[in-house]
Amino acid sequence: MNYTTQPIGFKLKKAARYIKLYGARRTLIKIQSRYHMNKRYERLPAIKTKVSKGCHVGIIGCGNFAFANIAYYLKKNYGKVMHAAMDIDINRAASLFEKYDLNYYTDDPEKVIADPAIDIIFIASNHASHADYAIKALELGKSVHIEKPHVVTEDQLTCLCSAISKSKGKVNLGFNRPSSRFGREIKRYLETQSGAAMFNWFIAGHELPTGHWYLKEGEGGRVLGNLCHWTDFVYQMMPPESRYPIQIIPARAEKSDRDIAVTYIFGDGSIAAITFWEAKGHAFEGVRERFAAQRGNALISMDDFERLVVEVVDKKYVLSGRFRDHGHEDLIRRSYEMARPNGEPAPGGDLSYIWGTGQLFLKTKEALETNQTITLKSDGQPPALDAAIENIKLNVNAAQV
Repeated sequence: MNYTTQPIGFKLKKAARYIKLYGARRTLIKIQSRYHMNKRYERLPAIKTKVSKGCHVGIIGCGNFAFANIAYYLKKNYGKVMHAAMDIDINRAASLFEKYDLNYYTDDPEKVIADPAIDIIFIASNHASHADYAIKALELGKSVHIEKPHVVTEDQLTCLCSAISKSKGKVNLGFNRPSSRFGREIKRYLETQSGAAMFNWFIAGHELPTGHWYLKEGEGGRVLGNLCHWTDFVYQMMPPESRYPIQIIPARAEKSDRDIAVTYIFGDGSIAAITFWEAKGHAFEGVRERFAAQRGNALISMDDFERLVVEVVDKKYVLSGRFRDHGHEDLIRRSYEMARPNGEPAPGGDLSYIWGTGQLFLKTKEALETNQTITLKSDGQPPALDAAIENIKLNVNAAQV
């Protein structure tokens, strides 16, 4: 739904509800981001002739997420650190440039990637381009934050892992929910218990209009655009030594990435069920989600990242925040900090994790498309990367003959 074209009464109700959910500052930037997405310049703004010093962050992809989350939290926590913005829609690059007072904007990704003043790039472009931009940046030794999904094919996953293994740059992935306060608490309580676990996610997703770019060929559809958030969450909640083999059991309606349910059976007998329902109308408060889990004596439930209840035998803990926290701020801070001198690698930069969570959502997509059960037998370690790269090159050359 285009909120900017709705009646004033609807807009005021939406703003009032969001102030309650997210606070006034976050609501304001969310509103501004809607107008940013539709902004068109008769005359593009002039690029600065005097460059501000100390700016070293590049942004590739200037859509709603980059405007309302990445740029917002970078400025909030670190001030004037953003150097350049790139988008294939020059109006969006110019709009983010103006709002956050960057040094320049462009529609040429190579300019940002090759810029010697930039040492970390936040990649939030269309899904199919994430891995390609990240690989080019890593080859130049730059650090990258890659929004989800980090890949849309197995070839991309192999090539990205190869680039990471050879680069001095650091990597973090944009799976924010485990970085939220509730995500960290859920993991902490689960780790106090032993044995197999049971997880259940129910998600009512955004309504997508016909022709939305998520649904274009090669972009991964809703499985890689949305469902990967929750496949990654259950993957991270599982102890690495207990994950494999993972049996992926699909259930779907007519379309393989709309109204779907997926069940995972992990190596230790743990079961995770994810139900993703594409909203049939407008969801006034955005994506709605409910999580439940049990391991040992810990019984956990969480609603919309607003309220978390944990019961352990006779003890009951109820956590609530003033506003919803999906973990974006913490994740963006971790990505920024990892690129600082002597910065610690981010949790989302571990090579086996990058490979494992990528394999899980790619195979989930395959299972839903074929409507057949698939078993992942891997221990989460990427294959011999150099040999895999050569196989990819051979396959490409053979296809061109």
